[in-house]
Amino acid sequence: MRAKTSVVACLVVALAPSIPLSAQSGPLFQFTEKPGSYAVGLKVVEQYDYSRTFRRLTDDLGKPYQGERARPLQTLVWYPAEKSSAKPMTVGDYGNLLATETSFGKPRMAVDWEDWIKGMKPTLAMHFWEVRDAPLASGRFPVVIYAPSFSAMSWENADLCEYLASYGYVVIASPDMGVTNRGMTGDVAGINAQALDISFLIGYAQTLPDTDLSGVAVAGFSWGGISNLFAAARDNRIDALVALDGSMRYFPGLVKQAGDVHPEQMTIPLLYFAEGEITLEDQTRYFSDKSKSDGPNVLNAWTHGDLITVHMLGFVHTEHSSMYQRNEDIWKGFAADHKADYEREDGITGYAWLARYTLQFLDAYPHCRGSLSAVRHPEGVVVPETVPLCCQSLLGPGFLGGGRRRSRKAGRHGLPAALYHARGASPCTAGNHLAGAGLGVIHFRSHDGTTA
Repeated sequence: MRAKTSVVACLVVALAPSIPLSAQSGPLFQFTEKPGSYAVGLKVVEQYDYSRTFRRLTDDLGKPYQGERARPLQTLVWYPAEKSSAKPMTVGDYGNLLATETSFGKPRMAVDWEDWIKGMKPTLAMHFWEVRDAPLASGRFPVVIYAPSFSAMSWENADLCEYLASYGYVVIASPDMGVTNRGMTGDVAGINAQALDISFLIGYAQTLPDTDLSGVAVAGFSWGGISNLFAAARDNRIDALVALDGSMRYFPGLVKQAGDVHPEQMTIPLLYFAEGEITLEDQTRYFSDKSKSDGPNVLNAWTHGDLITVHMLGFVHTEHSSMYQRNEDIWKGFAADHKADYEREDGITGYAWLARYTLQFLDAYPHCRGSLSAVRHPEGVVVPETVPLCCQSLLGPGFLGGGRRRSRKAGRHGLPAALYHARGASPCTAGNHLAGAGLGVIHFRSHDGTTA
């Protein structure tokens, strides 16, 4: 069981700054990006990892435990689907899944989960795109594993997951759980447990009829953004990482303690979204545990793989999750420690850009092996000559001004197109680019040392 207090604790541990009380009057969260060409289906699978024990021999009363003791993994799969006239999922439908996260077939809604659902009451009737058990679209699609934050549910970023599925990805997630409890533990053992879940889900993906495992990416928010690093260091099936304000940045001491996780040896690309400015006072407040904070900075050490860092200037930690943005208790529960004068509607806009950049990154790296045909370019997109083929899909409508023509002469180690404005191209159309909208700044460092 995951206590509500653990939610708050994890957000503090992962440096979740506060959200202004004035934001309570702001707009409710709505995902504003448009879907891709595919309808979206959702499958909920109740399965066990029989290689690991989750339940103890005895229950809380000291009696022999009755039932399956293997690790339960309620697995959610968002996938490209055929169009269906069936009713799409709602926020409330996702909330109902909490009752059977670990008690398959025996619904038991914990009080703390009931409180969580109450916090999302204004949005419970909101619809998503996905239809439960919709027919599969024909073809095979690349795989993204999503790793949730500390003790969180698998669907904390359902909007991002459905968005990727609508553009031709199979996205798979399970709850974040500790070694033998529903609640995660803030140590290496806990990270290892989630890293093993990630590898288990990749293995499960191999059994699905609509997946292409030639390239696999793992995205993670907060704690999931350190577990995906651990998984990638040990599982060579992983080709790219996305970290939504991942804990890999904040807890280098835990990375060091692992012993076999070496960011300086990683050769895969990493897209890292970072929250707004962290003051020295915040660093002192949140990182007093030297055993977790003392170690080489992961992003600085990422020198053998491409690194794209998106600084979300107005984002607080929780805004990297669409479900946290929907929860009114999260908005009300923190003191006024927000970023500058950014407000709740900026979180909605920023989340849309987060989703778009994630899609562009995934399109660019795992499946673009130097072939322009492997990248989906919107009509009318312009590609600068210095942009490598493996980075060109970071471009989107309006990302660049000017009239450069598309070129196939891009060098191998140029800049992502979304950054090209920093190297002298025409300025971005105001409001169309993350930086142009005043919401973020992007930095790129190639494995050959190219920076912007």
